[in-house]
Amino acid sequence: MSNYPLATNTWDEKELNAIQLVIGRNNFTMGDSVEQFEKDFSRFMNRKYCLMVSSGSAANLIATAALFYTKNPRLKRGDEVIVPAVSWSTTYYPLQQYGLRLKFVDIDLETLNYDIDALNSAITEQTKMIMVVNLLGNPNDFDMINNLINGKDIFILEDNCESMGAEYKGKKTGLFGIMGTFSMFFSHHISTMEGGFVVTDDEELYHVLLSIRAHGWTRDLPYKNHVSSKSDDWFEESFKFILPGYNVRPIEMSGAIGIEQLKKLPFFLKKRRENAKLFIELFKDHPSFIIQKNIDNSSWFGFSLIIRPESKLKRKNIIIGLQENQIDCRPIVTGNFTKNEVMQYFDYEVHQELTNANYLHENGFFVGNGHTCLRNELKLLLNTLNSLV
Repeated sequence: MSNYPLATNTWDEKELNAIQLVIGRNNFTMGDSVEQFEKDFSRFMNRKYCLMVSSGSAANLIATAALFYTKNPRLKRGDEVIVPAVSWSTTYYPLQQYGLRLKFVDIDLETLNYDIDALNSAITEQTKMIMVVNLLGNPNDFDMINNLINGKDIFILEDNCESMGAEYKGKKTGLFGIMGTFSMFFSHHISTMEGGFVVTDDEELYHVLLSIRAHGWTRDLPYKNHVSSKSDDWFEESFKFILPGYNVRPIEMSGAIGIEQLKKLPFFLKKRRENAKLFIELFKDHPSFIIQKNIDNSSWFGFSLIIRPESKLKRKNIIIGLQENQIDCRPIVTGNFTKNEVMQYFDYEVHQELTNANYLHENGFFVGNGHTCLRNELKLLLNTLNSLV
């Protein structure tokens, strides 16, 4: 039993009843509940189109794929895409799998998002897309990023899997790119067992997404669409394939759970921000740790701590101390992703020095946040860390 877990269950009888209703209907594959959840999330995000998939990783996969299959493809193999050096693995894998050339750029040690100066110097005439990742709930400085690409033929794809409900200047993150992706894993802002979303206002991309979500077939497309000329023959359209697709459909139970979870999201966000306020009060002037700087209205996925350069603390000893006090912790996502052996399969370059990503990789960790008051847990964290100084 953990004294301070990374995440806790957000379900109650409403989610359990929703599961039972699906069981009672005897329809377990993607159906009416998924469709309703998509409509609800579309309204929440104020986006025209919303597509539910089986995970946030799947959302990143088909969002990347869709950029290759519009009538005038947004991307082609070999195109340069800028990515932050710190993110989750499946931010990068779809880009690698579609033959894109990745340029890794350093992060800011306080915000954990792009170092804007490094990003500015990384942009070239070869740059086609910037993958913007809102890390641990923190929105990027989109005014600065948009100023950098103003007048250039560069677009943004937004990985918002860790930042549902975050806002930048009153606008929800996930709305600043051509598409935005979301995750609903157990530890995330809402949980549907597994699940993800892609949102967009682009109708053609939406139709491509509909097809490649389910095998690349035409069955789920409206009669008038941007992908295929559909016939009136339902039998022919049952197994007619138009694009190289996948099966990343969500199950009906996840849709039913999501309907209930989304109703609770405002409360979840409120509690996460209350916990963050206390975390900041306890750690903002700590002599041994750098904490994440909120760019605007973070949804506070978790709480990161990075050992200050002047501190004599060693992360190895900190982790032992946290374990002894049953405080769950993890690296700050993957740390500097380029340090992983999987890079041998990538076409990539590292822009300048990844000084901050390297430092975070060796000296950073994070603890959880959630929908319940963490006053006692955060005080335990502070006392534990202070005892190690």
